Amino acid sequence: MTGSAVKILVVDDEPPIRKLLRVGLTAQGYEVQEAPNASAARQSVADVMPDLIVLDLGLPDKSGHDLLQEWRDEGLSMPVVILSSRTDEAGIVKALESGADDYVTKPFGINELGARIRVALRHRLQQQGEKAIFQTGGLSIDLVKRIVKVDGTEIKLSPKEYDILRVLAQHAGKVLTHQFLLQQIWGPAADVQYLRVYVRQLRQKIEQIPDQPHYITTETGVGYRLREPD
Repeated sequence: MTGSAVKILVVDDEPPIRKLLRVGLTAQGYEVQEAPNASAARQSVADVMPDLIVLDLGLPDKSGHDLLQEWRDEGLSMPVVILSSRTDEAGIVKALESGADDYVTKPFGINELGARIRVALRHRLQQQGEKAIFQTGGLSIDLVKRIVKVDGTEIKLSPKEYDILRVLAQHAGKVLTHQFLLQQIWGPAADVQYLRVYVRQLRQKIEQIPDQPHYITTETGVGYRLREPD
């Protein structure tokens, strides 16, 4: 993705949406290609291998869920950002667990979509392993010494609280599903209520106003997202 414009494939059956994305993303410096259905999208991926895909779930010839699952089963690892008018939680969770990097619901702002695209691209470009210090706003996490500070003051966390924060920091800017976090922290049989309790406790310690979180935001019915690093 160096030396030339980042190539984005927009897969959507609505011409006005494709035009909006082509104009908006081109203005942000991306090279935009378009596909109106799953068949054309597969051909485009085979021909040019985009750096990122913006994928609508409601395609005329195949569901976006199925197309995404096929790509992941085939080992294609480029970031995929879902763009869909569907707001049902089950559909969003299914897309994320099938390998989507993020999702944006219609109607949407082009600046918001651009921000999500940048996060997805940056996340895929990160080198393996953890940086020593994670910093976002006044929150800093020393991932080696396991020290958490808010505005320079050290915050004492329980082991589980720290583990949740660490996993969120490793994927900062991305929404992580409840199931993913439970699997990482407790294992597949854990109850989501454990996660909610610990996130609530974590917010009490790191957020200035826990009921209006600045760092750990809730994606309703889906999971949580940690503010992206500075």
